[in-house]
Order: sequence, then C-alpha cells, then structure tokens
Amino acid sequence: MCRWIAYTGKPIFMDELVTRPVHSLVEQSLDTELNHKADGSLWTTNGDGFGIGWYNKRNEPGLFKDAMPAWNDENLHEICGQTEAHTFMAHIRASTNGSVQRNNSHPFKHKNWLFQHNGDVSNFPAIKRALQFDIAPEFFPEIKGTSDSETCFYLALTYGLEKDPKTAFEKMIQRVEKAQKKAGLDIGVNFSCTASDGETLYSIRYASGEDVIKTQFYSIEMSCIKDLSNTCTALPEGGVILVSEPLDRLSDKWIEVPENSFTMTTNGEVLVQKLNI
Repeated sequence: MCRWIAYTGKPIFMDELVTRPVHSLVEQSLDTELNHKADGSLWTTNGDGFGIGWYNKRNEPGLFKDAMPAWNDENLHEICGQTEAHTFMAHIRASTNGSVQRNNSHPFKHKNWLFQHNGDVSNFPAIKRALQFDIAPEFFPEIKGTSDSETCFYLALTYGLEKDPKTAFEKMIQRVEKAQKKAGLDIGVNFSCTASDGETLYSIRYASGEDVIKTQFYSIEMSCIKDLSNTCTALPEGGVILVSEPLDRLSDKWIEVPENSFTMTTNGEVLVQKLNI
C-alpha cells in the first residue's frame, strides 16, 4: 500500500533512518515484509513515488519529493546523507487513489505542518466532490494532486488540526464515512498516518469496514539500528521512531500501536489514546 517513517528527538542525519538501516525505507520500497499477510496490502513494492520532509532551524519544513521510485534516486541518498533534522518524516508510495505524479507523493505540506498516510478511502472518486466541498476556502487552493490522502489532510486542517489534532482526525474520519454512507457505498476507511507541526508527532491507526488495519509501530530504544553492513548505528537517547514497518527485524523494541488509536509524541514520550469514533 505505502510505507512511512517519522522521527523526533535530538538532530540526526536523515540517512541513519531513511537509507542506511538493514530494512530501511528505501529497502522497503523494493520489498516490504509486513505485506498482505499482516495488513491487507496487495503490494510488496512501493515504487510510485517518494518524499521526505524535515525540520531544522526554521519554522517551516523542507520538502523533497518525486514520482520516481525511491530505489532509483541518487538525490535522495545525497540529501539524507548531508541533512540533519530534529524532526523528519519520509514516505514511499504504492498508488491506490490518484495517478503517479509528484503532486500525489507524500508528505503533504501546509505552513509548518507535514502529513503522510498509508491506507485508502474506499470508492474515493464517488465521494471526492462531496468531501472537497467541505474543505475551507482558505485551504482549497492549496490542493495540488488527486489523491484521497491530500483531500483528507485538508479536511483535517478544516476541522482544526492546528489546534486539536485528535479531534480534527476524528471529525475527518467521521465525515468520510458519512459521505460513503450517504452515497450508498460500503463504509471503508483505512488510516495509518502521521502529522507534525515541527515540535510534536501525531498519528492515528484506524480502519472501518472489512479492510485489515494497516500496521504501525514505535520505538524509544534508539541505541542500535543495524545498517546494511550489519554495523550498529548509535542514535541519541530520548528520540522516538514511528513507523509503518520496523527498520530491522521485528523485535520487542518495536511496540505496536493499538488499533483505533491516536498517538502524540513529544520530549521522548509517546501518549496513546483511544479514538472516539
């Protein structure tokens, strides 16, 4: 479907998580391990685009993305190997809704906010118009692509993402399900996503309908991530990694986010709450 990672903590070079680990995001673009057996995905490759967004000393994040496969882009390796960030996220895409083009690659950006998503909205083309009519006029001109993910991001912004992320995500999901029901469609929403304002990471893990819920994990044990040469990369204490699939073999250092949950990660701590949907 898609895969993503997010990090917050002391500044590190992005390649330490994006390109160097034994099961890095670039490796996952070629072959995911938690595929259809674990989360209902039909794909083991994610070659329909990629993106990285990062925060350093400025309020607004940097953003680099393309429609090319991540495994085939030298610029991605160069940027990650030379860029330090205290908070960043990266995404590889397997297209479900929306064509393969740069504007449909994740993350999506609004001012100091970034958002990325693994999952889909069932029958999105049939409800796209209804959903986009609800997007606030100040946000609507910012929509550049055709994906369900981008529409849901701007719905969440409309519902107050910048002030109350949990409530905004809940309202966004409820609006999507209401549109599906009104159109006489089966209810189907699958969200494993993360967003950041540059200080805090927020995520949801949710599914309705018959879809198998997408996987999501976090780790606060940052002391060792093995790279492709089987060398242990030392990472600073106090950081948190949030992922759709672990960057090395699944072990007890990776904690699975409960189903139908919201997380808030800041200052090295992860708060998990149940979604009110």
